[in-house]
Amino acid sequence: MIHTFPVSHVEPVFRPPSEARSLIFQVTNGCSWNRCSYCEMYTDPQKKFRARAEAELLAEIRACGEQGVAARRVFLADGDALVLSMRRLRNILGEIRSSLPSVSRVSSYCLPSNLKNKSDEDLQELESLGLKVIYVGAESGDDTVLQRVGKGETYATTANALLRARAAGIKTSVMILNGIGGRHYSEQHALASARLVNDTQPDYLATLVLTFYRGAERFIAGFNGEFEEQNTVELCREMKTFLGATELANTIFRSDHVSNHLILKGVLGKDRTRLLQQIDDSIVYFNNHPEFEHGNLQY
Repeated sequence: MIHTFPVSHVEPVFRPPSEARSLIFQVTNGCSWNRCSYCEMYTDPQKKFRARAEAELLAEIRACGEQGVAARRVFLADGDALVLSMRRLRNILGEIRSSLPSVSRVSSYCLPSNLKNKSDEDLQELESLGLKVIYVGAESGDDTVLQRVGKGETYATTANALLRARAAGIKTSVMILNGIGGRHYSEQHALASARLVNDTQPDYLATLVLTFYRGAERFIAGFNGEFEEQNTVELCREMKTFLGATELANTIFRSDHVSNHLILKGVLGKDRTRLLQQIDDSIVYFNNHPEFEHGNLQY
């Protein structure tokens, strides 16, 4: 347990890049699903899932207010705060509103399946209490790929959750994992992922690259020998297929995570042509500079 008085965390704590300056309250420890073969975020023994003791958490929020913490944004960690009951979420968001009046936005990661037990009225209430953004790691829109990696979601469950959240006024941020299907499923992964974002029109879209910091054995086992990792040029081509198939009206797009070999930023769809040209340029560059295979090319 790490204490940064008056806030305590069970490390490691993860948050989206855009929440770098947010005050983080750990309302749960770990992830309630935690079976995705590509994910190593909550595999340490101290990260076994459990909800935070409610009285302790509410006291921590109050202590921040009493000590004059002037946060504008709050992020509810860990992997899926919305697994909590409406009663708990209502109390947490209510305490943030009462004790930290400077907070204008609360956000959290969200497993699509966790919204099945929340009614449309529940989602509207959460938005009115301050929950303004959810981050959904869709990873792929392809059901075969999702099954291979143990995601526990489908195209339909993810799309339904995103559409319901948006209807309630909650902004959605979707993450797609470049390379998750390997060479065999690359094209269908890219096209199905484009279909998912086209059908749900998220406010924010990000891509990360499949990375194995602790080895790939657990992940590869789910593909029954069909998985071949892609090189940088192949990942760029997959990104081109994905972005080329998007039909987005006004989605802020970022491909700037530390895992990305190619750093891209823009708004889809007005910047799609520019982004596709940058991908073409980068493919030429990576083909001519194989020594840069594991670097980051930024525009």
